[in-house]
Amino acid sequence: MSDPIATGNPAATGDPGERAGSPASTSATEAGINSGAPSSHSPPGSPGSPEVPRGSVVQRGDRIFAGFATGSGALIVVLIGAIGLFLLLQAIPSLLNDHANFLTSREFATDDPNNLRFGILELLAVTVEVSVYALVLAMPVGLGIALFLTQYAPKRVAKPFAYLVDLLAAVPSIIFGLWGILVLAPVIRPVAVWLNAHFGWIWLFAHGNVGPELGSNLFIAGIVLAAMLLPIITAITREVFERTPTAQIEGALALGATKWEVIQTTVLPFGRAGYVSASMLGLGRALGETIALTVILSASNQAFMGSLFDGGATFASKIALSFAELNNALSAGAYIAAGLVLFILTFAVNAAARWIVSRGVPQS
Repeated sequence: MSDPIATGNPAATGDPGERAGSPASTSATEAGINSGAPSSHSPPGSPGSPEVPRGSVVQRGDRIFAGFATGSGALIVVLIGAIGLFLLLQAIPSLLNDHANFLTSREFATDDPNNLRFGILELLAVTVEVSVYALVLAMPVGLGIALFLTQYAPKRVAKPFAYLVDLLAAVPSIIFGLWGILVLAPVIRPVAVWLNAHFGWIWLFAHGNVGPELGSNLFIAGIVLAAMLLPIITAITREVFERTPTAQIEGALALGATKWEVIQTTVLPFGRAGYVSASMLGLGRALGETIALTVILSASNQAFMGSLFDGGATFASKIALSFAELNNALSAGAYIAAGLVLFILTFAVNAAARWIVSRGVPQS
């Protein structure tokens, strides 16, 4: 005779709840053991614990550092403003007693405080021309050096060569000036004479008020100034080029691009804003150069006509040559007024560099 079929309690196998006769839907969730929801007994910081809001507690070190950083930034702004205000207040009395047009006159006669006649036209022309000339010479050389150090030179060569270029920034200006007038000028004189002989019909290479035979002209001063700008342009441009995304370079190489094509399509577009900014900063440095140009440039009684073979004085060299001999406030104020124009010009150049950088940064 066969056994009867059991229809009551479930079999002893299967889910424990089923063995106990409870419904299968009674799960660990009803018992408070939900793996997805945090438990009230979980320790803080554990993966299942609720997040603690941050930012409500500021450490003392954070407050000290934030105050120090804010104070440092404010100090720079205050110093720049104080310098500009000092120059303006010192220049106003002399500008009110100026018997010439300050912006368009070529005179700069301050010996008689009762008959001041000074203007900045010639100083501005000499300063801008020698600075731009130096920048035109320094920009392609600085770009070539930066590309060589970052793209072509092996590391064992690039590092010491970069140190050598940066070392130029440590050479005093007086050394550059003496090197330019005593060493460079005699060597490069035949080039200057040849340019004047063959291209003298161009105003830039006309004979000038000094001539190509002497080395105390803008032609030599601009070359020396370009050598002084190289460390600034090269260092910043090199740092920018080194930060070109590796994925872009490798992608260009994977598509079969040559070394120059990689530079043309990835490195130069990425570093264009940094290169232009470095050049603008170099221009600001050139505008304020004093000692080297004071040593090289010679004064002339003839007017400055824009030739590279002219002599003359920049804002900085004019102030350096004459300021020590002034013995009254009005005469000194005339030179301070010229310094104010140089301050504004340099500030504008650096502001333009910042604007160029901001336009070159990709917007997210």
